[in-house]
Amino acid sequence: MTTLIQVADIAQYEGQEVTVRGWVYDRTDKGRLQFIKLRDGTGVVQCVAFKKEMPPEVFEIAKGLAQESSVIVTGSVRKDERAPGYPGGYEVGISQVELVHQADEYPITPKEHGTEFLMDNRHLWVRSSRQWAILRIRATIVNAMRNWLDDHGYLLVDTPILTPAAGEETTTLFEIDYFGEPAFLAQTGQLYNEANMAAFGKVYCFGPTFRAEKSKTRRHLMEFWMLEPEMAFFSLEDLMDMEEQFVSHIVKRVLDNHRMELEIIERDVSHLEKITAPFARISYDEAVERLQKLAAETDDPEQKQLLQMQWGEDFGSPHETAIAEMFDKPVFVYHYPTAVKAFYMQPVEGRPEVCRSVDLLAPEGYGEITGGSERIYDNELLEERVASIGLPREAYAWYLDLRRFGSVPHAGFGIGLERTVAWICGLPHIRETIPYARMLNRKYP
Repeated sequence: MTTLIQVADIAQYEGQEVTVRGWVYDRTDKGRLQFIKLRDGTGVVQCVAFKKEMPPEVFEIAKGLAQESSVIVTGSVRKDERAPGYPGGYEVGISQVELVHQADEYPITPKEHGTEFLMDNRHLWVRSSRQWAILRIRATIVNAMRNWLDDHGYLLVDTPILTPAAGEETTTLFEIDYFGEPAFLAQTGQLYNEANMAAFGKVYCFGPTFRAEKSKTRRHLMEFWMLEPEMAFFSLEDLMDMEEQFVSHIVKRVLDNHRMELEIIERDVSHLEKITAPFARISYDEAVERLQKLAAETDDPEQKQLLQMQWGEDFGSPHETAIAEMFDKPVFVYHYPTAVKAFYMQPVEGRPEVCRSVDLLAPEGYGEITGGSERIYDNELLEERVASIGLPREAYAWYLDLRRFGSVPHAGFGIGLERTVAWICGLPHIRETIPYARMLNRKYP
């Protein structure tokens, strides 16, 4: 009797007859021996076809399998520490092979391919072991985020993708025709999240967001996924306390569940093992002073130029990287200038040029992974901000209503999924963190 199994569970079936369904990841021809790496989505197992142990017609099928052909393999599981695969250490001695489909010549081979070629063939590239590992880690990160929030009293409440106005900067909106009227793809769910917060206390939304930002950096996508919690009666300090627990939990879940995948992508896990609460906290003022001191002390003219900045400017990637390198864990930078942040952020008492905002910068040069703040909860002040910036009041009338009916101090943040995946996986570019990247020069496949 044979048992249909998944490759991930193969260690449980040593000495048993099993059936595995999947695709040929690779085949090595040794004449009378055929070594077939079979993947089924849960892992990769080596299957061995020995000519003298099977009917000739079955061996001929095994010998003729092309890369990515789909097959059903039956055989006995045996332990072999040398056997490659994920999880590895076991192989299947083939007794029967059923060919489901013989693949055409596969365009992605073990040889080196250029990035543009691989992105053009992303629909096939996702089958490779590296991309398989990254996207499995991504799924666990999503699960860890949602589970932590669900377990701590947060309610998932969805927010619209089509919106009548900007949630962030008006210059990065994707405009569409909404039955003859302009509408926009959402940059954030945060404004609607504030309405939901007033109904449920602690909420979060999680979905695709869109930024028409003409950037080609390794950190930017046009379409990405963002999770945004919003909490009533929360201060900025409460927010930072919550974020460090939340982020530490995500990293721990990946370490607990994906050592194999992290090994596949050659991630140095020693960096991740340091990610435990608490995280360092420095003000924007202190961060600027540190950067100016670093720029003054360096002898490298190029580095000096990259690090130079004046108070009131927003950080660029070199600044965020330099700040994060001063710490071996993520670092909070709080109280940014009001002018470089969104209109709805609460000003610091007695210092209106600074707002109660905070960014969490990841180590190893991955930059901002969360951005949040206390929100303005006084109706008169928010009216002033909307008017001073020149936002169309009619588009924000519903948002202003929230300050007229039971307004409370509150705070929230957004965490970009893809930047988080890039950091945890140690990836050089964000394009590998999402199944199908939408970038400035790419909307295919």
